[in-house]
Amino acid sequence: MAVAAKQNSQNVGLNTIYGVLFTISLGHFFNDSLQAVVPAMFPILEKTLSLSYSQIGWIAFVVNMTSSVMQPVFGYYSDKRPSPFLLPLGMFMSMIGLIGFGLSPNFYIILCSVFFIGIGSAVFHPEGSRVAYMAAGGKRGLAQSIYQVGGNFGQSLAPVFTAFIFVPFGQKGILSFTLVALMGIILLLFVSKWYQQQIAIGIQNTKKKVSSIASGPINPKIKMAMVLLVFIVFARSWYSAGITNFYQFYLIDDYGLSIKQAQIFVFIFMIAGVIGTFLGGPLADRFGKRNLILFSLVGAAPFTLLLPHVPIYLVIPMFFLIGFIITSSFSVTVVYAQELLPQKIGMVSGLIVGLAFGMGAIGAVLYGKLADIYSIKFVMNFCSYLPLLGLLTFLLPSDERVRELQEK
Repeated sequence: MAVAAKQNSQNVGLNTIYGVLFTISLGHFFNDSLQAVVPAMFPILEKTLSLSYSQIGWIAFVVNMTSSVMQPVFGYYSDKRPSPFLLPLGMFMSMIGLIGFGLSPNFYIILCSVFFIGIGSAVFHPEGSRVAYMAAGGKRGLAQSIYQVGGNFGQSLAPVFTAFIFVPFGQKGILSFTLVALMGIILLLFVSKWYQQQIAIGIQNTKKKVSSIASGPINPKIKMAMVLLVFIVFARSWYSAGITNFYQFYLIDDYGLSIKQAQIFVFIFMIAGVIGTFLGGPLADRFGKRNLILFSLVGAAPFTLLLPHVPIYLVIPMFFLIGFIITSSFSVTVVYAQELLPQKIGMVSGLIVGLAFGMGAIGAVLYGKLADIYSIKFVMNFCSYLPLLGLLTFLLPSDERVRELQEK
């Protein structure tokens, strides 16, 4: 029997453990709330430390690239040797970075501090995805959506942090988030104990045996599909990076909004993304993963192309539609990648989720440079065309074809 079929039958035979899924989702919320502190501080740092757009882009690059490059590494390690207590360890490293960030007097110490925040996120995410996979039973799309929606909701709070914490309290307001980190560490200790129990009773050992069967060469068509999926994630993450890191400056410069007012618009985009992430998994279970990935980019493209040119009263409804549609595939791309390479759950989860941040990091640096050379409006126009790259999804194998390839 093929590896994919064995793993599918094994998962279907297990109940979906909602208590664990909601707990790891809450841990994901804490983790990504801490990471959201970094972009939330950008408007404050620009003024208090007189940073350029390029320097802001480099800060985004360090935190996101660190997390993306190391996620597949930690995922590969945990595929070989599951490590439940990496979860609270990652949260602890993020807390160290937060303390440094709150006390940083200059650009270079900020870079060092956000490095720790990025590493903490890289440690957390692959094992978090593995816990969601183990607790999924036969509902992988729903389970991954529950897990991912916690993280997306944490990220969506960045504008709220800016408006209600960092504008009145400044950089030192970051130190209050050490309490969030401590709560996250305690919560994840409980999740780690459950994870450790699953290893003790043999569930994870069974998965390792199944994985060892699949240690042979990977089908070249699977490899090509992974490369193409990575490129599609690249397009989505570059667009999101432009919105979350720089659209607030566009609203301030071109529409004349205050920092607080601009945060409301960005929050609408991000909270719509939370809803899209949550509904994306069940929709993919019903209509197919490849179909939803296609819809999430091509369906958003007409709105992204119009966004830089609409009057202010249309920005919020369009922002909501774009945020909902484009992030509906966030959890789906992870599940699709896991089904392409079911023997490497940790590595592919780290690759896809980490890549979303990493590619966004490279985009943030490029956007910052382009904004300094040209303008923020130029950057927004450039971003608006990226979802059209979603047309490449037609080249991905269908869900049925993926199952056929795994059975060969």
